[in-house]
Amino acid sequence: MIAPLSTVPPRACTATRNACKLCAPLGACLAFRGVAGAVPFLHGSQGCATYIRRYMISHFKEPLDIASSNFGEATAIFGGMDNLRLGLANVVRQYAPKLIGIATTCLAETIGDDVAGSLRQIRAEAGDSLPALVHASTPSYAGTHAEGFQAAVRALVDALAQARPEHEAVNLLPGPVSPADLRYLKVVFRDFGLEPIMLPDYSDTLDAPVWKEYQRIPQGGTAVESIRRMGGAKATVEFACTGDRSRSAGALLDERFGVPRHEFPLPVGVRQTDALFEVLHQISGRPIPPVHAAERGRLIDSYIDAHKYVFGRRAIVYGEQDLIVGLASLLAEIGMVPALCASGARTGRLEQQVRAVAPDIGGEATVLEGVDFAEIEERAVHERAALVIGNSKGYGLARRLRVPLVRVGFPVHDRIDGPRLLHVGYRGAQQLFDRVANALIETAQDTSEVGYSYM
Repeated sequence: MIAPLSTVPPRACTATRNACKLCAPLGACLAFRGVAGAVPFLHGSQGCATYIRRYMISHFKEPLDIASSNFGEATAIFGGMDNLRLGLANVVRQYAPKLIGIATTCLAETIGDDVAGSLRQIRAEAGDSLPALVHASTPSYAGTHAEGFQAAVRALVDALAQARPEHEAVNLLPGPVSPADLRYLKVVFRDFGLEPIMLPDYSDTLDAPVWKEYQRIPQGGTAVESIRRMGGAKATVEFACTGDRSRSAGALLDERFGVPRHEFPLPVGVRQTDALFEVLHQISGRPIPPVHAAERGRLIDSYIDAHKYVFGRRAIVYGEQDLIVGLASLLAEIGMVPALCASGARTGRLEQQVRAVAPDIGGEATVLEGVDFAEIEERAVHERAALVIGNSKGYGLARRLRVPLVRVGFPVHDRIDGPRLLHVGYRGAQQLFDRVANALIETAQDTSEVGYSYM
């Protein structure tokens, strides 16, 4: 049962109450799932793998295997190398993967397990019988699922990318977006005549057509050989603005191989998509393709059509920090106010980036980092918001505020379209804008004393 607003107690403890984030190993498993022939492997307890599988299956509506070294009491005391060795051997025997992505959980990190050293020893013992092994350090007490995702992508580049003669491909590091976003971005790059090496690419592995027979490792993903070619790409396009710039995969490709890096906020809305398309024009030498120019024109026309329904309305936005920045940019350009922008992550960069993409909001916006949903709600009750934008974890907040929830990002547990939600580009902005405007219109219609069927 959802408590009424009046019963929400004031902040009186330091514990997290309904976290506005997910765990770092989950993000790493998502990234590893976007590599062809890969199996995610958690070095830690079976419970961690079960929790992550449950969250990801609920959102993507696809079967998902995550291996585990299955820590127990003795392993937590004496270390997990034997479990790691046995677990990897089991995965190789049962799945025959091309890559195993090993993410460490809180327990393995807390006891100080030397995973990198263990993997070197296991590799020396097994020789060529093992596939590629990539390890990402992802304790949840040191980051969120978005940060775990980025750590895994950097680990993949660090372990696999090689110096190659320059070729015509362009590296694309999209961040933790939806399968629909990934498919759309590949179309955009190819419409500019560019070959994208997208890392990761789970557009098929986590949103596949129906199977006639169960596949232990779904088809699709970024090929290991393609990751090796990333060191010779003509450029890297990376969507990230709130993380540590020096620790990203794009920074590593620039430092190690001299691949020019183009870094953007997530391209949500007209302004941010314009910036992306301008760089694609510079890289390819081609003008914006007519199909995308037409989409941009229709999007702006729809802004004009619905301006009177959205202008001046206030919104609460929460979730992954890069997504918050993109949504704040979209809201500002349609005349809405991102009145409260809140994230469970704590990078120290969110407010700066929100105000950079929405410079006209001034004192109208409050930006919070490192908060849970209880803290968000304590602020939200004073914001006079017309709607809430975020993932399904904020449903209780929206219900108590008696305003609609426009679902975006991850996880979306209470609807069926999570993998198909489009956020980026002109096309994604069009879908988001329509959903926002219609949510506001529908609420006005449903709460009217008389209702109306024409507007």
